[in-house]
Amino acid sequence: MMMDNHFFHLVKYSPWPLLIALNLINSITGITKFILNSSNFMCFFFLFISVLIMIQWWRDIMRESLYEGFRSLKINYMIGSGMIFFIISEICLFSSFFWMYFYYSLSPDMETGSIWPPFKVTQMSFMDIPLLNTMVLLMSGFFITWAHYDLTMNSFKNSSISLMISILLGTYFLMIQGYEYMNSSISFNDSVFGNSFFILTGFHGLHVMIGLIFLIVMMIQLIEKKFSLVNLNGFEYSIWYWHFVDIIWLCLYLTVYWWGM
Repeated sequence: MMMDNHFFHLVKYSPWPLLIALNLINSITGITKFILNSSNFMCFFFLFISVLIMIQWWRDIMRESLYEGFRSLKINYMIGSGMIFFIISEICLFSSFFWMYFYYSLSPDMETGSIWPPFKVTQMSFMDIPLLNTMVLLMSGFFITWAHYDLTMNSFKNSSISLMISILLGTYFLMIQGYEYMNSSISFNDSVFGNSFFILTGFHGLHVMIGLIFLIVMMIQLIEKKFSLVNLNGFEYSIWYWHFVDIIWLCLYLTVYWWGM
């Protein structure tokens, strides 16, 4: 084998990075059309294609780990470092969105009536749906941590139950978020307030969807008992990402819903 004389895994040629990059460009086009004229076909179509590509890509990665033996301790350490840097890049992305929100909220211009929220924008109570969503997402984070604990105790059944509850709570969070959008008194076109509100909450919702796909893949792995006490890397990476989503939502709740309203 070519990798016998070094610690690294020289990956095979794969179409998935190029396909996911092209599809993300198309997804942005679909999201733009959805914002401008409420045409949601392209948005959901390319989102579905992205899910299919992610499934195929993860399938290849898991095959390399489980059946082809390309995961040494050195490679697992490097993959973990890559996941950490990926989460840091996501933090930078959301930091730019929060910077935008604070910039416009702390110095509102004349077009918003020099107040924040803008004039005639109905304020949303932070004790209503946002608080429920916060409790739901935090409970989901609790159960996924409990699932990891059960797995370290070699209790696959209890871990599967806890992980399923976490997935259901994450799905319930998205349903509540959709209900909030449909019954909201503001829209994306309601000045910079509507822009910043839907960009922040919308991008967070998109990351929750990605996290749910991640957890569902781990659920399938757990049911098929492809984890062991010495091979929990993928499961731990999904936990890192889900707690990142939790923390971003807490920042959203405190700034957008509580302080901003």
